[in-house]
Amino acid sequence: ARDGEDSESMRALEELCRTYWNPLFAFVRSQGFDPETARDLTQAYFTELLEKDLLKIVEPTAGRFRSFLLTSLKHFLSHERDRERALKRGGGTQTISLDAQPAGPEIGAAADDQLTPEQIFERQWALTVLERALERLRRASNGSESEAQFDRLKGYLTGDASRMPYSEVAVELGMNEGAVRTAVHRLRKRFGKMLRAEIADTVADPDEADDEIRHLLSVIQPWKKA
Repeated sequence: ARDGEDSESMRALEELCRTYWNPLFAFVRSQGFDPETARDLTQAYFTELLEKDLLKIVEPTAGRFRSFLLTSLKHFLSHERDRERALKRGGGTQTISLDAQPAGPEIGAAADDQLTPEQIFERQWALTVLERALERLRRASNGSESEAQFDRLKGYLTGDASRMPYSEVAVELGMNEGAVRTAVHRLRKRFGKMLRAEIADTVADPDEADDEIRHLLSVIQPWKKA
C-alpha cells in the first residue's frame, strides 16, 4: 500500500482501510463521538494516511501494525478534538473508496462502558483478524467441504457452537458423529494455520505470531464467555 500511487498500491490501500475500519471506528466511537461524526473522522484519518504518506514511515521491523494504527489514530484525534465536526476531505486529492464500510453505529458505543477505549479497539481488532482468517479458510476449503458443512462446523472454531452436541450436527449434515469430530479436528488445524498467516501480515517478525495470537485470544475470550 505504501509503494506508490499506481492502481495496485491504491487497491492495497483501499483493502487495508476496509479491513481495519471497524477497530478504528470503534475506538473513535468510544471517545464519545456520534456515529456520523465517527465515520467522518475515521474516513479523514485514512485519508490523512494517504495524503501525508504516513505508511512510508512504517518500518517492517518496528513492531505490530495494530500498535502503529492505534498510536497514529490517537495523534490524529488529538488534532481534531477541538473541531466542531470532521473536516471534509477532497479538492483534487485521491479519495479512498469505502462504500462497504461494515461498522454499525453500535460498535464502540456507550454499551461498552466497562472497557477502556484501547480494550474496545483491541477486541474489535481481534474480531477482524478472526473473521479474515475464517474467510481465508472458507476460500481454501472450497471443494473439500460443502458450503453447508463448512457453515455448520465453523461455529466450533469461533466458540459459537461449543455447546452443540456433535450428534445433533451429525444428524443435520447426514454424517455419523465420528465423522463430524474428525472434520472439526481437521478444520481447527487448518484454521490455526490461516490465523497464523493472517497475523504474520501484521507483525514485524513471524516469530512474534504466537505471542500475538495469545494476546488476541486473551482479548476476545472473556468477552465471548460473557
